[in-house]
Amino acid sequence: MHKNIINVQFFLKKMTSSKTRNKLIDVARQLFAKDGVENTTMNDIALASKKGRRTLYTYFKCKEDIYVAVVESELDKLFDKMKKAAEKENEPDKKIVNLIMTHLDIVKEAVYRNGTLRGSFFRDIWKVEKVRKSFDQKEIVLYKEVLDEGVQNNIFKIENTQLLAQIIHFCVKGLEVPYTRGIIASDIDDSIAMKYVTDIVYGALGRNRVEQTN
Repeated sequence: MHKNIINVQFFLKKMTSSKTRNKLIDVARQLFAKDGVENTTMNDIALASKKGRRTLYTYFKCKEDIYVAVVESELDKLFDKMKKAAEKENEPDKKIVNLIMTHLDIVKEAVYRNGTLRGSFFRDIWKVEKVRKSFDQKEIVLYKEVLDEGVQNNIFKIENTQLLAQIIHFCVKGLEVPYTRGIIASDIDDSIAMKYVTDIVYGALGRNRVEQTN
């Protein structure tokens, strides 16, 4: 009985700790978006969160740490949405296109939702690169799983799904900045953008079927 009480107390403490950390991250994100990363101090975050400097420094040693946590949080949300897109009851050819469009649209949404953080995102691209390594690896695995499914169902003709998953990942990654900034696809609607992506992807994957998805 005593052991069960200790386990419950530990679980509740862990939940509270997680909620506090998430609150600090969200408050920091909002301040970064409003005032910019450079113009936001640890004291600003502590005051806005109403948690105090001691609590803030318990979770994060410096502003760099909390900036990294904000980027990681945004990437976690992106991966969750991509995973849901991959789990939908669609055939592999539709899944791969949906994954690509989900990636681009969610990145665009996240960058614009974060206001002035957008400038830091593009300016500090190498800093973001270090943070997103884990996300990149998980995304490649997700692409590979869909490609393998397509090969098994005789929809794609692919010799090396691992290599192609990596190529798709880096191609989509390369489109993030121009797509988000409106340099490409700014004057076309979603259905036309989807058609272009579909044409490119189906051609690259050696899709066996003659009919195309509308």
